[in-house]
Amino acid sequence: MGSVTGGRRARVAAVLMAAMAVAALGTRGTGDRTAGAGWPGPSFAPPTTVATLVAAGRGERMSAPVEVVICTPASLAERAARTLVVGLPETTGPDDPLVAEVTDVGVGGVLLTHANVESTDQVRSLVSALRERSRRPLVVSADEEPGRVKTFGAITGPEPSARRMAAEGTPDDVRDAARASAQLLDDLGVDVNLAPVADLDAGPWDGVIGDRSYSDDPETAATYALAYARGMVDGGVVPVVKHFPGHGRTDEDDHFTAPTVDTPLEDLVGTDLRPFSRLVGAGAPVVMMGHVAFDAIEPGVPASLSQPAYRLLRDLGFAGVAITDSIGMGAVNLRWDYGRATVKAIAAGADGVLGTDGWSARWMRDALVEAVETGELPEARLDEAAARMAALAGDDPRSLTCAPAALPALE
Repeated sequence: MGSVTGGRRARVAAVLMAAMAVAALGTRGTGDRTAGAGWPGPSFAPPTTVATLVAAGRGERMSAPVEVVICTPASLAERAARTLVVGLPETTGPDDPLVAEVTDVGVGGVLLTHANVESTDQVRSLVSALRERSRRPLVVSADEEPGRVKTFGAITGPEPSARRMAAEGTPDDVRDAARASAQLLDDLGVDVNLAPVADLDAGPWDGVIGDRSYSDDPETAATYALAYARGMVDGGVVPVVKHFPGHGRTDEDDHFTAPTVDTPLEDLVGTDLRPFSRLVGAGAPVVMMGHVAFDAIEPGVPASLSQPAYRLLRDLGFAGVAITDSIGMGAVNLRWDYGRATVKAIAAGADGVLGTDGWSARWMRDALVEAVETGELPEARLDEAAARMAALAGDDPRSLTCAPAALPALE
């Protein structure tokens, strides 16, 4: 455990238990500041741009100016990089070239996969090197679900699927299992886990979702997914609820194609959205957007790149970090390259963009910078995303964007 775990607990505590202290700083609207068409602007104030403010009352000039502290945000490139969470293909050691590359770019987070895992000590060494070389606090994430989708299967061995857990155990059993899993992740230096799955599915066990889903019943799925999320928090790890607005109505694999669902919105609200709504209401801090396109939301556009889909999520009351599924998956990457997909995601409402190929991080960052400089992407939208990602990492968003950001804390 050593320094990795000790430092991690402080960062996770800052995210999960002290978020409301940041919220107490208050938020201020930004009016029409650079907001793009259809985007209402962030919920915090922009950086101060004047050195002094002369107060006046009833036409009388005060004798002395009131000093206002200037805040200079981080560079545009640094703010853009903080919205990126990238994978580390073929990377297992602290001296691998990709470690230097992603930390030089300044990414906000990394995703560990099974390809990064050889042993417990090896993972700790890799994570320690990433944190030490990062200029700011780093989000270290994993994809450790119960069942067949596991980052650390080589270390943990087999585990029952979500479907089996819900069929054979109680919510408390699932919470206990999640707590044990989180404690292992915490020991390895991981602070964010891409689970639980809140999708509804009762189809073949090996489908895209399949037995990764707790149930096809909204209430059952919500109850068990919430129990799993709470177990993650119990063990010191931030849970990520996925894949909004739901993947269970299609068996097409978004790794290879672009799934589309034609279900009316009122039907989705009564079924697929219910588990997400319940977890959001309980204070879920992070939600992952899936790549399924919904005709009732925005025809032909994956939810991960759809402004109406993000608006739907926010309308549920969600105030946390919205992150995309990997933009390297076929549903996105067969239509848009990494740079374009990153810009489209942030413009639509994403706070974090996940890309499994860290060698594309520089390209993704530079595409965001160019989009802001050309006016395609409102700078305020980028700042909102960067601030939320900074808060998730346990960083002070004000040191990055000159504005506070608060994340919800799970009950």
